[in-house]
This record gives sequence, C-alpha cells and structure tokens, in this order.
Amino acid sequence: MLKFKAEILEHIAKGEPLSVVADHICRSVEERFPDIVCSILTVDASGLLHPLSAPSLPPDFSGLLDNIAAGPQVGSCGTAAYTRRNVEVRDIASDPRWIGYAEPVLAGGLVACWSSPLLDVSGSVIATFALYFRQSRGPRRAERDLVKLCMHLCDLALARASRVQDRERRASIDALTGLPNRSSFEHALAHLGCSRPGIWAIFLIDLDNLKMTNDTFGHAAGDRLLQEASARMGQLAAPDRIFRTGGDEFAIVVMAPDRLARVSVLGEEIHEALRQPIEFASFSISPKATIGCAIVSGDEDSAYAVYRNADIALYHAKDTHPGGFICFRSELDSSIVARLSSIDAVKSALDEGRIEAWYQPFVELAGGKIIGFEALCRMTTPEGEIVTASSFSEATTDARIASTITRQMLRQVASDMKRWRNLGIPLSPISINITTVDLQGGKLLELIDQTFGDDKELLSNLCLEVTEGAYLDKRAHLMIDVIHELRRRGIRIALDDFGTGYASLTHLLNLPIDIIKIDRSFVERLPADELSATIISAIISIAGKIGASVTAEGVETVEQAALLTELECFACQGYLYAPARPQAEAAQLALRHSISGDHPIPIVRTHGVTCEPSRAARHRDDNAFAVKRS
Repeated sequence: MLKFKAEILEHIAKGEPLSVVADHICRSVEERFPDIVCSILTVDASGLLHPLSAPSLPPDFSGLLDNIAAGPQVGSCGTAAYTRRNVEVRDIASDPRWIGYAEPVLAGGLVACWSSPLLDVSGSVIATFALYFRQSRGPRRAERDLVKLCMHLCDLALARASRVQDRERRASIDALTGLPNRSSFEHALAHLGCSRPGIWAIFLIDLDNLKMTNDTFGHAAGDRLLQEASARMGQLAAPDRIFRTGGDEFAIVVMAPDRLARVSVLGEEIHEALRQPIEFASFSISPKATIGCAIVSGDEDSAYAVYRNADIALYHAKDTHPGGFICFRSELDSSIVARLSSIDAVKSALDEGRIEAWYQPFVELAGGKIIGFEALCRMTTPEGEIVTASSFSEATTDARIASTITRQMLRQVASDMKRWRNLGIPLSPISINITTVDLQGGKLLELIDQTFGDDKELLSNLCLEVTEGAYLDKRAHLMIDVIHELRRRGIRIALDDFGTGYASLTHLLNLPIDIIKIDRSFVERLPADELSATIISAIISIAGKIGASVTAEGVETVEQAALLTELECFACQGYLYAPARPQAEAAQLALRHSISGDHPIPIVRTHGVTCEPSRAARHRDDNAFAVKRS
C-alpha cells in the first residue's frame, strides 16, 4: 500500500486534474481487487451528487446520479452523503433505497454496494467513496483498510482542488451565515424530482423581527440575530440542508422520512429552537419566525411548483397567523389567485379613476338631523357596476393598494369639501377610514398636509377612523404619537368598530380619541338583548367621562333608534336613515337635512318591518373601506 500511496501523492503533487487523480485511485483499487468496482462522487454546496470517477460502472448509471440531490432513498452513495454515515447494502435488488436506481447496476452484474462519506473540517459531506460487489456481501478487512487510505488521498486531492475552486464555492455560500445561498437553493431545486408523492418537502422560514432588531438595536445586532438563528436551524435541520434565500428568508429541503410523515412537528421544533433568547450586553432578543411548508404531491410539473406552494403557505401564514406554521393545501392556492385577481382589478380601477368616495350620513338621534358623513370606498367595474369595498377586500390586504386607496379617498374628500363650501353648503364633518399601514408608514402627516394644506376649516371637519386592531399592534406607541400630531392639526379621531377588539376598555384609558363608534354587532341585538343594551349604556357613560361622543353603527329599525335615544347615544348611522350615496346626492342631503337645514332626515323603513335590501346587501353597502391588517 505504500507504493500505491506514493503513486497517488505524486499525481496530486504534479497538479493533475482532480478527475485524473480520482481515476488513478479507482483503477488502482480495481487492479488490487478484481471482483470489485470502485466509484467516487463529489457533493456540492447545494447537496447535489456529481460522479467524479467510476471507470467500470455502467455509464448510464453515472448519468442517472449526476445532479441528483443526496437523500435517504438515493442509492447507497446518495444515502451516505445525506446521513453522513457508511451505508452497506448487500442486496441492491430488494433494498428500498435503490428504487429507481438499481436497474443499470444489476444489469452490469453488481449486486451489493458499500459507500462511505467524506467530510470536510466543518462536517459537511464533500464526497462519497463506494465499492460495488458481484456477490451479496460487505467489505472485508483488507478492503476497508484500502478504502480508509483512499479516502485520505481523496481528501488531499479534493482539498487541493477546492483551493482552485474556492472562488466558485464562495459564490454559492452566504458570507454572513455560512449557509448555501439562494443561487445554491435554485440549483438544488432545479434537480429535485417530483414523480414520487411525499418524497421531499420545502420549508420556507421568515424571521419576523429582523427589521425591528435592525431599526431598534442596529445592524450589528441584526447580523448576530441572523447568524444565531441560522446556526440553530442548521443544527436542527441536519442531515437535511438549509439555505439562506434572502435577507430574513431561509429554506429547508426536507428528505428525512420521519419528518415528512409529521411536518408540523418539524415546524414546532424550529419555533422551539428559536425561542431561546440571544443575549447581548444590555438586552436580549428572541428570534421569531413564520413558516410555510409544501410536500411533493406527485402532480407538480417541476420542483419550482412545490416551492411556489410553500411560498403560498408562507404568505397565508404571515397574513393570518404571524409567527405560526401552515402547510400548503389546495384551497390556499385558490384564495391567493382570488387575491391577485382582486389586486389587479383594483390597480386598474385606480389607474383609470374608477375608485371614488360615496357618503353615508351620521344622524343626530335626538333631532334627526345630519351631522356629518362617512366616506366609503366604491369601485365602478368596467361594466359600469358599482361595488363596495367588501367585494375587493382581498386587494386591500396589500399595503401598497391600501395606501393608494387612502391617498385617493383623502384627495377626493378634500375636493368634495371644497366644492360643497363653494356651493354654499355648510361644511359637515366627514370621516375616512385609515389603516395600520397608513399610521405605520410615516407618510400620513405629509399626505394630510399635501392634501388639505393649512385650511383649518377643512381640517377641523375631517375625522379619521381607526379600528381597535391598530392599537393591538406592537408598534402602537408610534402610531399614538402620529394620532396626537393629527389632533394638534384639529383633526378628530374616531375609534371604529368598538367592542370587537381584545382590550377595548384598556384602549379607552390610553387612546387620544374624540368619537367612539359602537360596532353593529351590539346594535343588531337591540332591543331584545338586554345585555347588549347594558354594554352600550356603559360605553356611553365611559365616553362621557373621557369627553368623547358616541355613534352607533348599523341602525336599521325604529326600535333600535328609540332605545339608543333613551340610552342617550348621541348619533347613529345605518339603513334606517340612508345608505351611502354619490357626492352630489350627499350634498343635497346635507343641504336639506343638516343641522343648518330645514328638516330632519326621514326614516326610510316602516316601523317593525324589515325591508330590502337584504341583510347580505346591507352589509356590503355599509362596509366601509377599512384594512385591519398590520
């Protein structure tokens, strides 16, 4: 063996190509043991196998393994590369790890295989060394000793070759975390097969608090967060491979059968691995993540389709269950298609000027006079149909769409208020729904200034409605600062849908508000439900003590209006008085039925009779534009 070692070292020292050195090793082994066939495969940063030398194996078998991802059912070598352990198969024909790979080997008279993984100093598998046998057996002692020497020589040859290829390798590795990067992920994805259901899965992981960490503690803390989170996930994922695919995005290609059988368990294990705080000098941070997953169904035309499904699951998790885990199911795809279609429709409507404000009046309960309006978003379809915001609510979950609609609504309301004033119609307060996105974006004050200027009369008649959900956001204190600044400009703030949040009374202690809008879910139970009446009475009492007025939403019957008046509710809105109307009709209503007009607004329903439109239509028409997604 000393002569053999000296010969191979001489080839390495001469700088011969890696493939030539590998061929010398394989042929020398086969000369020493004529009944054995030898092969060497390399494993790249993406986890893909590449035949390096197999001079006596059937060529079609080597071609079958090229660019195949290592996994627990990819022959002896693919399994050894995946598990990082020796794999001994004494009967290739019956071993499940050889399904799909056995035929050319068996045709060549080879019935058994022993494969050993070669690891670098970091513990990553960089190659496999395999012996194929013509009898059903494993390696004998002399063969094991020779393989041990060969692997040492392969390590030397690969180390020399890796120095030459270091630039290419660095291009596939993320410098900050040391993980394979997006290029590696896409390379691996391109070589994953989808013909066998359940054979692999993709986990997509988004770190939820990286931006907050960067903004609050600086990018050094953010980098530490990424490094620690990636190290924890990488340790947990092994032997499966994890990739850093974006700034705060990671992907795991899962092949372990036990994990594939219970993907939700792996999702919980990832969350558990991230929960332990990262300690800094004067603070600590707990990494948090949202996870989407998709498993090969066998119906996909490419691995990219599985990735797309995982991305849909991740998107749905971020939208409905931040910090959670969702595995893809077919109905999620339908909802995403519907959302994208809705976004496209609203984008076109915005571009073509088909989004406008309609106005529903607020009515003083005691006198029946109009005291203001709520501006509700309406879209005209290309066919001329007027549709409410609820019909395109999927689009308004998109932050850019939501912000654009808010800008459009503010501009139209400002224009309409000026038009009414020029026509001699006394100004009435007009409220507009704004979103968490608007409050967090940092541009709402600038937008208000651009739209209304320093027109104090307009500003004093503007009311912005904010849902309780906005105050449940982790950055609520920042939004409250914006609201204080809005009020300093003379703008009133209404708390919309009051009673539907999780800490309603706590909100009243801390929020700078002028109006409380009681949610329709309380009003619709009146007068039969005494508990609803008691709750409404308590809200009215508390509002009086904090200097806020109360408006009841969704008033539809005379009985409801009468009881609300008895409870000393100040104002209401609903179909009992009027649905939303275009601005010209709303102007006429203001002229005839406002506090400065001649007559109270007439009730449009007969006592005790439920009229058209139907309940479903009523909810569509009364549904104001209000994005509750942070």
